[in-house]
Amino acid sequence: MHPLIKAFIGILLIVAAVWYIFKGLVIPGVLSLAPAWNDVKIVLNGSIPLFVALMGFFIAWLEYDEWKIEKELREEEEKEKRARQKRKRSRRKKR
Repeated sequence: MHPLIKAFIGILLIVAAVWYIFKGLVIPGVLSLAPAWNDVKIVLNGSIPLFVALMGFFIAWLEYDEWKIEKELREEEEKEKRARQKRKRSRRKKR
């Protein structure tokens, strides 16, 4: 399917969803649905705190992981420093 057709379908879906949220859906004699704005507010009221909590967990996990990596790098640098000092000592002894 052509990308412009997909984009047009996407725009139609957005418009239909926004229309339903604020105006409802009425098909005379067949269907009558009230506007969904109150339902949207309830969903947002429940999902935003959960989203904030998940973001907090993600940030804490990233910082913990960064802290672990920095610790490992410091240990690796200390090992390299000790190895260099050991090589210097062995060179001095050979002289």
